[in-house]
Amino acid sequence: MSDLTPHPETFADNTRIAVSSKSEPIANQKPRSDDGTIILHWLTAFSMVASLLTGLRISADGQFTTWAKALDKLLPVGEIWTWHFAASAALFFCTISYFIYVRRAVLGERNSSHRLRTLTSPTTYRLRLRAINVALHWFAYGAIIVLSISGTILYFGYGGLFVTLHKALAWAMLFYIGIHTITHFLYGGVSQLLRLFRPQQLLANKGAKPWPLLLATIIGLILLSSLYALDLTTRATVVVAKVSTPPTVDGKLDDTIWDKVAAITVETHQGANLGDSGSSSVFLKAVRTDKKIYFAFRWQDPTRSLMRSPTIKKSEGWYVMSKGGGVADVVDYYEDKFAVLFSHTDKYGGGGSTFLGDKPLAAYPKSPHGRGLHYTQDGRIMDMWQWKSSRGGMLGHMDDMYFGPPKKPTEKQLSGNKRYAGGYEADPGAAIYEYNYIADGPNGYNSPVRLKRLPLDLTAMRYQLGSIPANANGSNTEASQWWMTNENSIPYDTGLDATIPLGTILPSSLNIHDYHGDRADLTARARWKDGYWTLEVSRKLDTKSPYDMGFHKGTRVYLWVSVFDHNQTRHTRHQRPIQLDIE
Repeated sequence: MSDLTPHPETFADNTRIAVSSKSEPIANQKPRSDDGTIILHWLTAFSMVASLLTGLRISADGQFTTWAKALDKLLPVGEIWTWHFAASAALFFCTISYFIYVRRAVLGERNSSHRLRTLTSPTTYRLRLRAINVALHWFAYGAIIVLSISGTILYFGYGGLFVTLHKALAWAMLFYIGIHTITHFLYGGVSQLLRLFRPQQLLANKGAKPWPLLLATIIGLILLSSLYALDLTTRATVVVAKVSTPPTVDGKLDDTIWDKVAAITVETHQGANLGDSGSSSVFLKAVRTDKKIYFAFRWQDPTRSLMRSPTIKKSEGWYVMSKGGGVADVVDYYEDKFAVLFSHTDKYGGGGSTFLGDKPLAAYPKSPHGRGLHYTQDGRIMDMWQWKSSRGGMLGHMDDMYFGPPKKPTEKQLSGNKRYAGGYEADPGAAIYEYNYIADGPNGYNSPVRLKRLPLDLTAMRYQLGSIPANANGSNTEASQWWMTNENSIPYDTGLDATIPLGTILPSSLNIHDYHGDRADLTARARWKDGYWTLEVSRKLDTKSPYDMGFHKGTRVYLWVSVFDHNQTRHTRHQRPIQLDIE
């Protein structure tokens, strides 16, 4: 937005003058810019830098990101999403306001496209630099428009090529800032750069309209407010209809009651796997009785994955097959999962629970994978349900968990020998599962692990596992079960281990306990067929637990859903909350 075009008060040789109160020219005045341009320029600059830095932090969370991760130490940490959207909104406001300001003040000549002709014709060095800057300005305008459009598409849940386009333009804008500054310096030295710190009153141009900055600001704010209002009023809403006969929780959705209630579909993206797309559409609907609420979910997942970090026998001992277990970032051999997060607030970043960066809590341990933590800053408890296919998920369970204030770390967590998860915790009580291996700290996943149990009958276990996929992206057969129970396993025995052949693969999930306490509040059934998981969940409307969301008529409830395709933490996401309208 800097002005390289000589104003009416500038001589042909670019010597600036000013007009005194007696209308006498003062020669050799240092370059200045009108106050409106200076205000909009610096507001744009700050918004752009904030948007780029927060955007790069979000990008650094990507599975295959390299450049943004290289800047990790320079990028902001914490609740980034709100700042990113606020900066992007401010940038949109500046763009709209600037175009209106230029039009009302008749300043279009400063960036007129006819100045680009000097790029291909003989001219002076300074005129060529001015043309280059005009070209850079038009590139910036176009990039901001495309960034706004692609960012809006991402905000509505679509990923794919739009993610790539958004990232590429963000990097281009980062380089633009440097090139833009250099060309201005070459044009007029330090004095040219400092003109944006030397305001002067806007000169009256022929045809100019009154109050250009004031009206540009008002119109920009009206448009921005209108878009925000449109966002709030067009959110997906699930109407929780009251029914007298509840559906059967079996994962089939064949109850007639489901045909009578409306469903919504939410696009989620930027997860891992999912046929390399990282995206999954999630269909959901809900009903309630006087005592319980029932949810139906269906989401795209090309594979039925139950192999949560299986172990394989080698000559040195038993090894965990998955990679990344030591840093809680497995993306190969893992189970499918699905999560639902409930909140009374609709803040960005999943109700204000997502904090990015290696160490978002300065006084606490860093996240093991360096990607961030889930917690709340205001003491809130956010109810989170997580379905885990091999850890009780196929046996009728869904883990009842929550996001709350950051937990005080233990000694093992402080030393790095155990994962620190911020405010992500299970509800009080116990779960059905535990793991069949003991790894000595994060580095223990790179060496042989100690098993807790072995199959009672290896032949029967192999039959239970079914056909083992050739790689981590394969699908487990419909009847396969990748867990051991008390009935089909025994405590580890060295003699029995000696009879097990090398290359044998065993499941690592032990479903040997019972759910009880708050953690046992959910009943769920899931089925996979033709590239889709279908999940039905039920729970009491109000469990009276401080860790659970109460579903009462008239209560404002927001939810977010996440799909995990055989990965540990790289789930899909969507930014716009889903509203529950409880009848």
